[in-house]
Amino acid sequence: MDIDLIFKIAAVGILVAVLNILLQRAGRDEQALMTTITALVVVLMIVVQKISELFSIIKGLFDL
Repeated sequence: MDIDLIFKIAAVGILVAVLNILLQRAGRDEQALMTTITALVVVLMIVVQKISELFSIIKGLFDL
């Protein structure tokens, strides 16, 4: 497992946390929620790609 993947997810999390706090203090709760949802989708896409790579490796390992 790449340590870069963990750093990417952590960076997205920190960035979204800061943006969320700033937007909520500015009274823009809807945009804070949309930012959080967008970040969640981005992280899920990254994780799904890595899971797909894992299944490809396993499939190749067992010659399926």
